[in-house]
Amino acid sequence: MPKFLYTAKNATSGESKAGELSAADERSLSAELRSQGFLLTSTKEVQETSVVKVKFLDRFQTVPLKEKMVFARNLAVMISSGLVVSRAVKSLALQTRNKIFKKILTEVHDDIQAGKSFSESLSKYPAVFSELFTSMVFVGESSGNLEMVLGILALQLEKENDLKSKVRGALMYPAVIIFAMVVIGFIMLTYVLPQITGVFKDMGATLPPMTIFVINLSDFLRNNMLLSLVLFVAVIIGGRVVSVTPAGKRVLHFLVIRLPIFGSIVVKVNCARFARIYGSLLKSGVSVVDGLSIVSRTLSNIYYKEALRESIDAVQKGKELSSIIAAHEAIFPILVSQIIEVGEETGKTEVVLERLAEFYEGEVTQITANLSSIIEPVLMLFIGGAVGFFAVAMLQPMYSVLENIK
Repeated sequence: MPKFLYTAKNATSGESKAGELSAADERSLSAELRSQGFLLTSTKEVQETSVVKVKFLDRFQTVPLKEKMVFARNLAVMISSGLVVSRAVKSLALQTRNKIFKKILTEVHDDIQAGKSFSESLSKYPAVFSELFTSMVFVGESSGNLEMVLGILALQLEKENDLKSKVRGALMYPAVIIFAMVVIGFIMLTYVLPQITGVFKDMGATLPPMTIFVINLSDFLRNNMLLSLVLFVAVIIGGRVVSVTPAGKRVLHFLVIRLPIFGSIVVKVNCARFARIYGSLLKSGVSVVDGLSIVSRTLSNIYYKEALRESIDAVQKGKELSSIIAAHEAIFPILVSQIIEVGEETGKTEVVLERLAEFYEGEVTQITANLSSIIEPVLMLFIGGAVGFFAVAMLQPMYSVLENIK
């Protein structure tokens, strides 16, 4: 049975939706949507032989989020001013300074000129234009509201960029401190400590276990620098490989959510992204099921993915999304299900989701602003413990030597 991409509008409320359905023909598709209270406004059959071919190297080309944000915003303004899409894309390709993005936009322009749709041209570059991006563009093209949808998309990208910048900025301080500690510790063990521990060996003093451990670690690093470097790189690569396996992801994502300080940030960031992306999709006219499907593939945490995939089946069976979300209280705070329930009762789900996204984005802003003052005491204790360990390890044998001299 053929599949159709469609857009439809509710005859009474004016609500729009878009998605993909299987039907014998367009007449059957129209009848199916009419039974749901929607009138078919546009449709396009999905041809199995016309699957967009993605070049191998195009899968790995990436463009900064800020570039895509500016592109969506400027494109919306240019289209609203009366420019056709192909000319607007060409103009933006000439303006951008990013060579990769310039090349991609030029090729998108050429594809549009060759007769392909804008969304189909963008889908050739999945590493640059996500499924969320191309899906919203398709809805905008089909409904004739491309400029409005691009404006919503630009706002979504701006909020996501702000969120990532705040989290990245908050994590920069502890990352720099820990990196500096590792470098200083390596220098101490390989260059400074050997000069001190040599005295202990010459005097034949009895060394405590702590000092023996430090001396052995220092000797190993000094005599096996290349092996140490290889082991260090192997641990990083091994950790990365394990983290992308299904079992590794589950363990890593579970630990991240349960971390004392950062777990709260992870939950709030995922809730903010869920509310922002899902609300944007609904506002653009994407159906509930398709919206949940896209969001489940957009969020990175595996537990959020699984919860949303589960919600798709439940929603199709007639259950309310709020009740499904409420069953996952470990990753969705009770406020999320309550707000969604209000939206379902009032018929303004996309509006309340926008408010929910703003609330959690504000929470993330507040936490990240105070994160340095929260982490600083922990880092001080950690640094103090490390310094104290090495100090005791070095001072203990010195006192023993002095006592022997007396």
